[in-house]
Amino acid sequence: MGSVLKIADGIMVIDTGYIRKEFAAIYLVRQGNEIAVIETGTKHSIPNIQQALEKDGLNFSNVTYIIPTHVHLDHAAGAGVLMKLCPNAQLVIHPRGARHMVDPSKLIAGTVAVYGQEKFNQLYGEVVPIDSSRIIEADDNFVLDFGGRELKFIDTPGHAKHHFCVWDKMTESMFTGDTFGISYRDFDNGDEVYIFPTTTPIQFDPDELINSVNKLMKYKPKRVCLTHFGAIKPTNKVIEQLIDGVNFMRSLAIDYAAQDNANEKIENIMMDYLLQQLQKMGFTNQDFCKEKLKVDVELNTQGLIYWQQKIASG
Repeated sequence: MGSVLKIADGIMVIDTGYIRKEFAAIYLVRQGNEIAVIETGTKHSIPNIQQALEKDGLNFSNVTYIIPTHVHLDHAAGAGVLMKLCPNAQLVIHPRGARHMVDPSKLIAGTVAVYGQEKFNQLYGEVVPIDSSRIIEADDNFVLDFGGRELKFIDTPGHAKHHFCVWDKMTESMFTGDTFGISYRDFDNGDEVYIFPTTTPIQFDPDELINSVNKLMKYKPKRVCLTHFGAIKPTNKVIEQLIDGVNFMRSLAIDYAAQDNANEKIENIMMDYLLQQLQKMGFTNQDFCKEKLKVDVELNTQGLIYWQQKIASG
């Protein structure tokens, strides 16, 4: 099991173990003896959740809500297995994502098509359907009474149309999934953090993403709890860096997505951009940075090309 870090009153962050250390997070929110699990990781993440609960004197029966921010499999693949283990839990999901939790066959088929069956099993394990009677669909501004603690759900398209973020009023924490981008703790330099957007396939929309970021900031959160990875303070500099990154990605896609060898060109330019930003912060070990950014650059490139192809095909 990775580390269990307390980040605010009743909020712990644990590592999913997905891909590499501190790549994807799960948040456990405790109210009394009730637990809400925000993000599930994959089937392989379940032992980490169990150990974190036991460390806090709890078990799966204390889990009342399981809340993936959207149905991409690094966030929701473990939901079905976890629901089976948590007899008192309900799944809270965006209305556009609910059907994929009841019948995950399309999610599975799409991911197997990209990775192949062997790699799919290695990354995600089993993806289990969830009974619709145990699902709550949380539309925009839906409020959940979590043992007297208000959790509010905010519709935030831009990364995916089936994406919401979760506002914990009590601690002024915003759980942002992929809407507020990616910021790895390996790239922290004192109080300074580095952040960049995720444009992963298949529903990237830069205008909607910027609107969603601005929508979240109206709540003036003390911290944003990213799935990739951990909690950061959303300073003006961080917000500006994220929105600049969205606009850079937009331009990159428009300029290069229709060219020959688009993948290679976009990946190279994107990597150079990210490395230059990190160099300004004092990170000079390019091999280390490239290794940390490789997966995101590949996925972001796929998303940008898909976005432009979708526009071109009408």
